[in-house]
Amino acid sequence: MSRLIVVSNRVNPPNPAEGGEGSVGGLAMALAAALREYSGIWFGWSGKTIPEFTGQLNMQRIEGVTVATVDLEETDYQEYYNGYANKTLWPLFHYRVDLTAYDRSFGEGYDRVNKRFAETLLPLIEPDDIVWVHDYHLIPVARELRRMGVTNRIGFFLHIPWPAHQLVTTLPRHKALVEALFHYDLIGFQTEESLQAFEGYVFSEVDGGKNERGELVAFGQRTRAAAFPIGVDAADFAQIVQGENARKVYDRMMAHSVFRKMIVGVDRLDYSKGLEERLIGFERFLHDHPDMVRDVMLLQIAPISRDEVEAYQDLRARLDGLIGRINGAYAEMDFTPIRYVNRSYRRDELAGIYRASRAALVTPLRDGMNLVAKEYVAAQNPDDPGVLILSRFAGAARQMKDALIVNPNSPEEISDALERALSMELPERKRRWEALFDNVSREDVTAWRDNFVAALRARPGSDGDEPEKPALERQATVRSLDVAAKALKAGPEAKAMRA
Repeated sequence: MSRLIVVSNRVNPPNPAEGGEGSVGGLAMALAAALREYSGIWFGWSGKTIPEFTGQLNMQRIEGVTVATVDLEETDYQEYYNGYANKTLWPLFHYRVDLTAYDRSFGEGYDRVNKRFAETLLPLIEPDDIVWVHDYHLIPVARELRRMGVTNRIGFFLHIPWPAHQLVTTLPRHKALVEALFHYDLIGFQTEESLQAFEGYVFSEVDGGKNERGELVAFGQRTRAAAFPIGVDAADFAQIVQGENARKVYDRMMAHSVFRKMIVGVDRLDYSKGLEERLIGFERFLHDHPDMVRDVMLLQIAPISRDEVEAYQDLRARLDGLIGRINGAYAEMDFTPIRYVNRSYRRDELAGIYRASRAALVTPLRDGMNLVAKEYVAAQNPDDPGVLILSRFAGAARQMKDALIVNPNSPEEISDALERALSMELPERKRRWEALFDNVSREDVTAWRDNFVAALRARPGSDGDEPEKPALERQATVRSLDVAAKALKAGPEAKAMRA
């Protein structure tokens, strides 16, 4: 069987010796599940910066997975990561054109780092490998690999939404970005909505179309695109919640919230998560239901991220002020309605928190999927489950129709959903949870992984889909030269791993 090479911006496999990976954000969990099934390599940035880029590969094995990382120089980090990825693509793809920064140096850094990733990855790719590239940081990787002669099957999966084509056109050089995607054999999106938005761009902006095999055709190339909604390892999460650490956290939270019903929110501190709107909705609930003020508490966990980006600094300041205002208005000597925590928790700790919560507020303004919603469902007690309140703008809303679906921009809808969730009788809670858990269990991370990899391996037809022999010969020649050059750069450990 061919190996699977996973490429992502950061490499973060779970290490059981450290208790497993955190649960805020599901990329690490999903990729780790994929690599447990298929032997191969996980390649990406180490998270470290150095004075000058060397292309030095750092390789190790973690729980049977070969991990290959490369360091970036500080300029790369600022222009590629803080710049184009997080100040340009992230806000644009989450419909925040008002926060999108367009700077030529950001785009140059983005292209430069993607080329460096491809050059460093090239010696690790064997002829039968399939390559799976993840997320918006690395859209041009396939284009760069193709230029180096790589003809392997290469797939791409976008973990965030793809915006409407009218928004994409606000991006300078937007056609070059979309053209880079056509170097992949398969492009995966979280939802049908994102797939349709991508197709809408292809049809409207570059006069693309579809051939008889359903492939998208544009830029003189063709590719396949489909929706592959990501899931969680539901069975594993349901087991984690029975563990000792999860039970201890559960007991602590139940003791802390005695006589109160706890509502939980777990989100990375980001403007796409609708945190301000959520708090205003909770404030409206307290205002509309004064008789319930002392009966509820909101625990909002929001680990800080991208604190070097000004938009995130501003958001943090606004949240601090908003929470202070709400607590100041509704707190008493022995009671505070909102508990706000800026730190990460391990998956087993989160499992205990989820299980102790009568309701979860998952209300992003725009989200590719949202795995917190699915983990919350997986952690519930079947005999006394909590209620999921979910934004209609989360990708998960298309699958999780038995949640209470709300418009996060409406404080009244959030307030009404909270009242309904907290007063919902047990039979309805159980009925809704059973339907949600069935979906989370069936459409889990294993189904996502297997569906994508199977689609990537499959060829639509033999007509022109197999690489011609001259192309394979060119690839072998280019590879042999590059492997020799890279071997001089790579450390002895990397050489030993390849051997």
